[in-house]
Amino acid sequence: MRLADFILRDMSRILTEWEAFAATQLPAAGHMDSLALRNHAVYILQAVAKDLSTPQTRHAQREKSMGRAPRLADAPETAAQTHALLRARHGFNINQMVAEYRALRASVLSLWIDACLPDAPDLDDMIRFNEAIDQAVAESVGYFDAQVEQARNLLLGMLGHDMRSPLQTIQSTAHFLAALNAGEKVSEAAARLIRSGARMNALLDDLCDFNRTKLGLGINIAPAGIDLAQVFGDAVDQLRAAHPDHRIEFAVHGNVQGVWDGLRLQQLLSNLVNNAVTYGAADAPVRVVATGDDAEVRVAVWNSGPPIDPQALSQIFDPLRRGEDPHDKNAPGLGLGLYIASEIAKAHHGSIEARSDAAGTVFELCLPRHA
Repeated sequence: MRLADFILRDMSRILTEWEAFAATQLPAAGHMDSLALRNHAVYILQAVAKDLSTPQTRHAQREKSMGRAPRLADAPETAAQTHALLRARHGFNINQMVAEYRALRASVLSLWIDACLPDAPDLDDMIRFNEAIDQAVAESVGYFDAQVEQARNLLLGMLGHDMRSPLQTIQSTAHFLAALNAGEKVSEAAARLIRSGARMNALLDDLCDFNRTKLGLGINIAPAGIDLAQVFGDAVDQLRAAHPDHRIEFAVHGNVQGVWDGLRLQQLLSNLVNNAVTYGAADAPVRVVATGDDAEVRVAVWNSGPPIDPQALSQIFDPLRRGEDPHDKNAPGLGLGLYIASEIAKAHHGSIEARSDAAGTVFELCLPRHA
C-alpha cells in the first residue's frame, strides 16, 4: 500500500496516537481538550499525503528535506505554521512541539509498515515522507520562534512603558524629601532613592531601546552640533554622583566637537562607565579619555581588573549577556548596557571595540564628525 493512501485511509487511528502523545506534553496540555490537542494535525497529514502523491524532482526533494520548499507569493500560512502559532498560544515550548513531529513520524511509519505486511514498504515513499515531515518541522519551528519573539517584544515594550509612571512618582518623592532638609538620615535615604531611581530609569531606557532594535526600528537619534567636552563632562559629573565610592577621571585632547545626539552619547558613556565600575577593580579609577583628530573622535573608557576571557570578549556586545558582578553577585542588571552602547554607536555610523589584557580593559568608541 502506498503511504499517501494509508495516511488518508487510517487518518483516525493516526490522529488518536497524535492526541495521546500530545496529552503527555505537560503542563501546557493539561487543560486542553481533544480538539485542541489534535490542533491542525489532520491538515498537516493531508498536506503530507498530497505531497507524496505529487511528482517532484530530486532537487525539489533535497530542498524540502532542508526546509526550503518553495512557497507561492502571498500564499496563506501553511498547516504547520498554524499549528506552531496555536501551540505557542497554548503554552507549548519549542521542544514539545518538535517532539510531536518525532512521535508522528514514528507512529505513521510503524503503522504503515505493519499494514504493508507481508509486502515490503515502498522505500521512495518512506524517503519522501521524511522529507515532508522535515519541511513541516522547519515551517513550524520558524513560525513558533517568530511568535515567541513577537510576544517577548510586546511584553518588553509594555513593561518599559508601564513602569515609567510609578518610577516617576518615586523619583519625585525622593527629590521632595531631599529638599525638606529634615535631617541627615532623611537626606541620605533620599539620596539613595534618587540614585536608585536614576539607575532604574537607565535600565528602562535600555529595555525600551532593546525592544526597538529587536522590532527592526533601530535607535532614534537627533544629531546637532555639540561639544563632547561639555556633554561628557556633564555625564561624568552625574556618574560620580551615582558612584561616590569610585574615582572617575575625565580628560579631553584636541577638538571633540561634531554633529551627534548628545543625550544618546551620554547614555552610551553611562553604559560603558557603569560597566567599568561594575567589573573593574574597586580601588582603581575608571578613566575616560576623549581624543579628536581631523576625521573623527575616539573615546576610551578604561578600567583595571582581571582580563576578560577571549570567548566572553567576542560576545561582549551581544544582548542579554551579563557577567557575574565580582563585588555584588545579586546586583541587578539586564545584560543590555553594552549592546545598547554598540547600537547607539552604529546609529552614529561609529563603532565600539573592546580589548582586555592584564593591564586592564578598554572600550574604545570611534565617532565620525557627522552622524
